[in-house]
Amino acid sequence: MLKDTTVENAENIGVLNVDPSLEPYKDHFIYRSKRYFEQKALIEKYEGSLEEFAQGYLKFGFNKEKDGIVYREWAPAAQEAQLIGDFNGWNGSNHKMEKNEFGVWMLKIPDNGGKPSIPHNSRVKFRFKQSNGTWVDRIPAWIRYATVDPNQFGAAYDGVYWDPPPSERYEFKHPRPPKPISPRIYEAHVGMSCPEPRISTYREFADDVLPRIRANNYNTVQLMAIMEHSYYASFGYHVTNFFAVSGRSGTPEDLKYLIDKAHSFGLLVLMDVVHSHASNNVSDGLSGFDVGQRTQDSYFHTGERGYHKLWDSRLFNYANWEVLRFLLSNLRWWLGEFQFDGFRFDGVTSMLYHHHGINIAFTGNYSEYFSFATDIDAVVYLMLANCLVHRLLPDAITIAEDVSGMPALCRPLSECGIGFNYRLAMAIPDKWIDYLKNKEDLDWSMQEIVHTLTNRRYTEKCIAYAESHDQSIVGDKTIAFSLMDNEMYTGMSDLQPASPVVDRGIALHKIIHFLTMALGGEGYLNFMGNEFGHPEWIDFPREGNSWSYDKCRRQWSLVDTDHLRYKYMNEFNRAMNLLDDRFSFLASAKQIVSNASDLDKVIVFERGDLVFVFNFHPEKTYHGYKVGCDLPGKYRVALDSDAFEFGGHGRVGHNVDHFTSPEGIPGVAETNFNNRPNSFRVLAPARTSVVYYKVDENAERKSEEKAAAGDTNTEV
Repeated sequence: MLKDTTVENAENIGVLNVDPSLEPYKDHFIYRSKRYFEQKALIEKYEGSLEEFAQGYLKFGFNKEKDGIVYREWAPAAQEAQLIGDFNGWNGSNHKMEKNEFGVWMLKIPDNGGKPSIPHNSRVKFRFKQSNGTWVDRIPAWIRYATVDPNQFGAAYDGVYWDPPPSERYEFKHPRPPKPISPRIYEAHVGMSCPEPRISTYREFADDVLPRIRANNYNTVQLMAIMEHSYYASFGYHVTNFFAVSGRSGTPEDLKYLIDKAHSFGLLVLMDVVHSHASNNVSDGLSGFDVGQRTQDSYFHTGERGYHKLWDSRLFNYANWEVLRFLLSNLRWWLGEFQFDGFRFDGVTSMLYHHHGINIAFTGNYSEYFSFATDIDAVVYLMLANCLVHRLLPDAITIAEDVSGMPALCRPLSECGIGFNYRLAMAIPDKWIDYLKNKEDLDWSMQEIVHTLTNRRYTEKCIAYAESHDQSIVGDKTIAFSLMDNEMYTGMSDLQPASPVVDRGIALHKIIHFLTMALGGEGYLNFMGNEFGHPEWIDFPREGNSWSYDKCRRQWSLVDTDHLRYKYMNEFNRAMNLLDDRFSFLASAKQIVSNASDLDKVIVFERGDLVFVFNFHPEKTYHGYKVGCDLPGKYRVALDSDAFEFGGHGRVGHNVDHFTSPEGIPGVAETNFNNRPNSFRVLAPARTSVVYYKVDENAERKSEEKAAAGDTNTEV
C-alpha cells in the first residue's frame, strides 16, 4: 500500500500545470519525485517519522539520561575511541567507547555524587584511532558550543559541554510574531555590528541594533555567521561546528536573548544556514572525521566529488543516511532550541548541480536544469528539508540562494517543486554594479533595467535586493561608495551645499534601492548599514590587512549625526518600508510596466493600485508628464524621493490632486495610452521617484463631513 501511494504521489507533477513548457522533462520530475517519496518512506519505516528522524541531537552528542551523561558519535572509520576533556584530565583511558554495528560509538559517564561528571562549560574532545594506528583528537560532531583561547594565535578550538543550570538557562518570554505577507529583510552580521574595531556580541546587537531595524520598518532579520566557524574572515560560510553558536559573540543563551528580543519587536528571525559545504579544517570541524574511509562511512563524498575547488571546502554525501539525519536534525535544532523562524539556504546552486555552477553561464534553457548534471541526491535533501521545516513550523520562511534560476525551486512539494518560499533575485545587484562601473548616466537603458527586475518565474516568489554583503566585501564597494567615493569623506556635511557628486549619489542611491524593492520581487532585502549609505567596503581581519577590524564594523555615528547627509538616505529607506506597510504593494500580483523609455530615461509602472514614476535622467525635469493607470479617479503623492526630508530639492507639490482622463475605448488596450485605460499628468524631476495613490473619495467625503460636524476623531 505504501509503495502504491508513493508511486501515485510521485507521478503527480503539478508544476507541469503551472508551466506546460516543462513537459519534455516530465520523466526527470517523476524520477526525482519517486526518489523523494522513497527516501521519505524509508525514514518513516525505520525512524518513525521525518520529525523523529530530525531529532538526532537527542541521541547523538551529549545527552542527559538516568544517572549520567550518554555520549554518542558516528565514526565508522575509527578503530578505537575515547572521550577526553577537562573532566578526566584529558586522559581517556578510563572513558573508552564501544561501537555498534552502525558505526556509532557510545559511552555513558555516570553521575558523581548526584552531579554530572562533566561540568557545564568544560572542554571535551573525541579521541579516536585511525586505521594506520594514529590517534587524533576531534571536536564532537554534534557539539553545541565551541571555544578557542583568544590569547593564543592559531589555537585549535575545543568542544564545550553546554548544559547550564536552570538559573542560567535563558527562557523565551515572547511568542513568534505573525508571518508578514511580504518579508522586508534586514541582513545582518552580529560580529561586525558595533562601531568599535572589535567583535560585537549578541546582547549588544539585541540592545543596540534591533531598535534601529524596527525603527526602519523592517519586519524580518536575517542573521549571518551564527554557526561556528573557526575562520572569522570566511563571513561564516566555512562552518566547522554545525550545532554550535559562534562563540565569538557570546553563548547560546545570549543568542536566545537576541532572538527573543527580536520577537518582542515583532521581527521574525531567519538564519543563514550553510548545508552546501563544510570547512576543510580538520582540527576544528566535521572534516576531521574523514580519515580516508569510503564515502558510505563519511559525511562527505570521496575524491574530487567531495571537494569544492573554488571554496576549498568539503561536499556532503546527501545520499548517506547519517548525513541526512545530521543535516535535518540541524534544521530542527535551530528552529526549536533557538526559535528561529526560517532559513536562508546558502550555496543552493552548488548543491543542485554536480558542476556546482563553476564556469557555467546559465541561459535559461531548461536542458541546463534537468539533465545528468543535476544532483538528485541534493535535490531530494532540499525537498526533505523544506518538508520538515514547514511541518514543524507551517509559517516558516525558506529562501534559496540560487543563481541558476532552476524552475520549480519555489513551487510546493505537492507539485513536485523543491518547496522553497522564495529565491534570491541575484541578477539584480549584478546589473546595478555593471551600470555603476561601466556606463555613463545617459547610457542607462530603462528597458534593460526593467527586464532584469521583472525577469522572474511566474508564481515563484523572489527576494529583491540592490546590494547585500556580497556586493561590499573587499575588492568591491557599497553602492553609496561607488556613487560618491572619496567625496563621502569630505562632502557629507549638511552645513554646506552638496557637490554635484554627492547630490547625484544620494539621489541615485535612493531610487536604485526603491526601484529594486518596488519592481524586483515579492520581498526585499537590505544589508546592515546600506540603508543609510554606509561608505567604503567590508574587510574582515586577516593577514593581508594586518588583522585590522577597521573595515569590519558599522559606523552608526554617521547616521546619528544630524548635520551629516546619511540621515536622508536612512529616512527614505524607512519611508520605503512604511509605504509597503501602508499599501502592501510587495504582496500584490498586479505589476504592470506601462512605460520604460530609454529616450526620456523614465519608468512608469503600477504595483497594486499605486502608480510609480521614476525619472533617471540626469538633467531633464518633465512638466505635465503623462502616465497611464488602471483605475480612474483622483491621485495624490504617497512618497517622493525629492522631498526635503530625504535630502531632495522639494520640487514636487504634495498637496496637488491629479485627476485622471479616460484613454481610448474601454477594454481595447491598443486604443489606450501605453495600454492603460486612464492617465494623469505629473511633474517628474530629474533623478527622482514619486509614487501616487488613488484617493478613496467616499472615505474622504465622510471624513470631511465628520470634521464639519465637530468630530475631531477623523482620519483622512
